[in-house]
Amino acid sequence: MATDYYGVLGLAPGSSDNDIKRAYRRLARDLHPDVNPDPGAKERFQEVSRAYEVLTDPEKRRIVDLGGDPYDTGRGGGGFGQGAGFGGLGDIMDAFFGGAATRGPRSRARAGGDALIRVDLDLDETVFGTATDITVDTAVLCDTCTGAGTAPGTHPTTCTTCDGRGEVQSVQRSFLGQVVATRPCPTCSGTGQVIPEPCAKCAGDGRVRARRTIPVKVPAGVEDGMRIRLAGHGEVGPGGGPAGDLYVEVHERPHDVFTRDGEDLHCRVTLPMTAAALGTTLKLQTLDGVEDLDIKAGTQSGSVLTLRAHGAPRLRGTGRGNLMVHVDVQTPGRLDDRQRDLLRELATLRGEELPDGSGAPQGGLLSRVRDAFK
Repeated sequence: MATDYYGVLGLAPGSSDNDIKRAYRRLARDLHPDVNPDPGAKERFQEVSRAYEVLTDPEKRRIVDLGGDPYDTGRGGGGFGQGAGFGGLGDIMDAFFGGAATRGPRSRARAGGDALIRVDLDLDETVFGTATDITVDTAVLCDTCTGAGTAPGTHPTTCTTCDGRGEVQSVQRSFLGQVVATRPCPTCSGTGQVIPEPCAKCAGDGRVRARRTIPVKVPAGVEDGMRIRLAGHGEVGPGGGPAGDLYVEVHERPHDVFTRDGEDLHCRVTLPMTAAALGTTLKLQTLDGVEDLDIKAGTQSGSVLTLRAHGAPRLRGTGRGNLMVHVDVQTPGRLDDRQRDLLRELATLRGEELPDGSGAPQGGLLSRVRDAFK
């Protein structure tokens, strides 16, 4: 039975080239042995890579669309003839000796890895959003060979070690008799082809490292440590394979005035004792501009005043957070004689007892404390 190459990629027959590339890139990123330690992931990765190689080759895809399998030729001839393996018994042996995971040549093109870069932003840029350019140094498609890896005017040739099959077989003796074990060809690394004249620019890899500038749109409300995904801007894969993704990690620089807690902003203001007692209006510089902050008479140190909708936008919702203003009341440290007399007079008028007892009315707090110990 012919292999369902479309089904291996989770696609319907006749899918477009773009659908095939997107499906392969998604599956290869999840199944690559470097990121997925599951023993079954390696076999699945090779099946996906083989399906991608078949469906991106016009001639092989034509055979698949006609209901055939481009790798059926010369296989399954029955008996123990040369090139036929063990037929049905060989398939069972392959399941034990690893042959099933490496049948047929694999594509030289493999999916590229993801890349990560950090960008430093000011608080107002993360709150309101911004557009910026970032410079990245990643693997890009070689513009000389366009990913083929060959020198101009040359082409890959069939590997003479495996005759283009991408795998070699060896006969081993076991308690079951002679068993054929299949493994990737060591000469062509399982691709079935060799490059006699590699591209001078990329040395046959199909990609080169280059520095490029990419525009990034930072959404309003993004927080420190969040990552912005730029699909297809990561590392181009070997052999000109599809590029991975680029992740831009946001780092928010500390602000001189404001600190951030989610969508809320916090700041502190210091008031003279008289302003806190009498009440006043402050001109407060916010990220939105200068705002009037009303201080009610009798405001205590440690009070928190709220300016609504002056924080950061909610990234996954509507509206904005608040600006929380923390009030510190400053007690005068140095007083002249006139100021000291006025404060004593104020204490007398308010019925407050002074610590030294001078001019203080009877029955104050300190008097009650002393009476309690008598």
